[in-house]
Amino acid sequence: MNTIRRAEQKDIPDVFRLLKQVNKLHHDGRPDLFKWPATKYTAQELDAIFNNDRTPVFVCTDSQDQVLGYAFCVLKQEVDNHILTDIRSLYIDDLCVDEKIRGQHVGSDLYAHVLEYARSIGCYNVTLNVWSLNESAMKFYEKQGLKPQKVGMEVIL
Repeated sequence: MNTIRRAEQKDIPDVFRLLKQVNKLHHDGRPDLFKWPATKYTAQELDAIFNNDRTPVFVCTDSQDQVLGYAFCVLKQEVDNHILTDIRSLYIDDLCVDEKIRGQHVGSDLYAHVLEYARSIGCYNVTLNVWSLNESAMKFYEKQGLKPQKVGMEVIL
């Protein structure tokens, strides 16, 4: 039986392993932008993120408490903006499932947990960005009911 809970300091090694998987995928798709080998955070940064209620991180663990996947989130709210309303949003900064167990609904379970959490704290919506090179992630999010909100574009000079 899998469990979803807030990430703890003891999860840092497992989260590092998954962060490397994500970075490798991005590096393989865009080596002009993503370094390899690298991770997005240091252990010290992860510890601070895990302990901040504005940046909740959820992990899905197996019966041996090994991390199968994670969802990094950021609570956002524009206040007194000239054109934007004051809605609270929960932004999914990163969602990853161990490549060895994809297709076993861990990602869907994590995403459902994030939605439930966002509702419980009064968020209007949940948002995220996905790299266009990550077609499997785009298909996953579309299957979860997400629709494009905005599109980032570039020209390489």
